[in-house]
Amino acid sequence: MTEKTQYLLDLVRRTVQPYIANSTTRAVMVTGSVAEGLCDEYSDCDVMFYYDELPSKAGLERARQQNSQAELIEFLGHPSDGAFGESLQIDGVECQFAHATIAQWEREITRILEDFEIQSPMMKGMSGTLNGVPLYGEPLIQQWKARIANFPDGLAQAMVKHYLTFVPVWGMQEKLARRDATLWYSQIMVESAQNILGVLAGLNRQYYSTFQFKRMGRFIDQLAIAPENLALRLESLFHLKADAAVCELEGLVRATIALIETHMPQVDTVSAKRKLGWRQQPWSFG
Repeated sequence: MTEKTQYLLDLVRRTVQPYIANSTTRAVMVTGSVAEGLCDEYSDCDVMFYYDELPSKAGLERARQQNSQAELIEFLGHPSDGAFGESLQIDGVECQFAHATIAQWEREITRILEDFEIQSPMMKGMSGTLNGVPLYGEPLIQQWKARIANFPDGLAQAMVKHYLTFVPVWGMQEKLARRDATLWYSQIMVESAQNILGVLAGLNRQYYSTFQFKRMGRFIDQLAIAPENLALRLESLFHLKADAAVCELEGLVRATIALIETHMPQVDTVSAKRKLGWRQQPWSFG
């Protein structure tokens, strides 16, 4: 564990004690870079609190007062939803505290594992739970970890089908070059890269969300099924000249579709394959 990670973990352990003292608190877990040991001097602290009943605003204020250096920056959400968040500044460190009832959190797990709501930002919470470090109520957290680790086949297929969508920018580069379309072109490239990762996440049974997606290289290292040199090739999409970048993207899409056909042949790839090799032709005048 790095010195910076240990510093933030110690800060979190001190800070959560007033919340643990709440009689309805059942579990506390630190996630994100602190849990994964990847902290630097810009890292924040992501902490999840789980309750039988959510604490009142007065109870939260008392907890903050016991942390003498805690300053409330922002209050997110509403307790009536069963969950809300606090953004705090503690000893100069930004801390994101998420508070949820056990019932609400378990409903979110069900929405993803059984209803396959793959666009939910809680997909990020699934991987966060798997990597999280329990600070209180470890038996309950371990139950959630075991449930989430059992990645359903239906969820994997739903992810592949959802993300198997690509705008064939490789076939319209000449047109875009004439249309002052830098923003649209950039949007297509970002969404295409995200969709490639979404397909591969499904093939590899990995939780994935485009929400605040970071540490791409580390994520790709977990993918046993992936095109060769994927991280470098995705990075190159945003550094190569447009004509070379779109050709690289087409190659990545082609390789990704081939992996679907090998590892998840029940997914229909016909529509996506039809776009490979396509080039828009100008019409003739006169």
